[in-house]
Amino acid sequence: MALPSPKEFIEAALIASSPYALSYSDSKQKWLILRHLLSLLQENPGFRPSTGRFMHNDGTEVNLLCASGCVHVSNSTPSIPLIIWIHENYPQKAPLVFVSLDPMTPIHHHHPFVDTSGAISPPYVLTWKYPPCNLSDLLHNLVQLFSRDHPFSYLPTTSFTHPSLVSRKEALDRLVGMLYYDMVALQASTFEEIEELSLLQEELKRRDRFTTSMISEMEQERKNLKERSNNWAEETDRLVNWLRVNDRRPIMALAAGNVEIEDAFEIDEKSRVRLDSSAADLAIEEVLYKLDKALEQEAVSFDSYIRQVRSLAREQFFHRALEMKLNGLDIPH
Repeated sequence: MALPSPKEFIEAALIASSPYALSYSDSKQKWLILRHLLSLLQENPGFRPSTGRFMHNDGTEVNLLCASGCVHVSNSTPSIPLIIWIHENYPQKAPLVFVSLDPMTPIHHHHPFVDTSGAISPPYVLTWKYPPCNLSDLLHNLVQLFSRDHPFSYLPTTSFTHPSLVSRKEALDRLVGMLYYDMVALQASTFEEIEELSLLQEELKRRDRFTTSMISEMEQERKNLKERSNNWAEETDRLVNWLRVNDRRPIMALAAGNVEIEDAFEIDEKSRVRLDSSAADLAIEEVLYKLDKALEQEAVSFDSYIRQVRSLAREQFFHRALEMKLNGLDIPH
């Protein structure tokens, strides 16, 4: 049995009843679809009509006519398999056009008119208006688009015909493509700049934390220095008051600039003897401590240690007795 011709297939599909009825209700619409679809098939013999269920993005399912086939745009690029679904509200609504997906020939990223799902949205479809738009002109427009920007290879053309030599739609297609690639390049550079600025922001935050820490430490150091300065001022005041009470002449002479600062600390003979005796006592105490350590380490003999301790203890006793006498204390017997 011979296969039906495309015309017979389309006519039979348009008049079919449930459950095979298509989602085209108006007889004039069906006649227009038949005419446009036959024109498309006559100009592109490689396309074949068929029917199928189509699901819109909102989940609605409809029975539609479609035409599928391949377009060949150049000898250096692979053919492009297309499927054109005739919208249930055609021709007021544009056809739904897709590139048939093949894992071996994926659609390249950032194509201006084809997304990764295969949906095609060129300006011709986005600005669809009937008349004059129709299926044959749509396919012709797609061939022109894909000859400049193939969906399977990222090789956008760099040669352009003078604007006066192309149609308005072709000029719009080229303009949209150029703007799209400029936008992609701008997005890439913007993303890179954002990454650099993010790194710079982190570095500035790190430096801010470091600077804040340094300022805090310097502030604490300033407080410590101020406290030490106040302590020194208090010590100076106490010293000046002591000098003023114990000997006004040196401090008055110092204030008048008549003597050197060392002269302000002159002491009498009794105080000098007391100071010398106290220094000798402390020195003997230090020597006795060192002798104890030397004996522990066996650096001196026990006999030598005893002789030295007896001699130093006797001398220390006389120094302490002298200090007690100078301080007006009784010497115990």
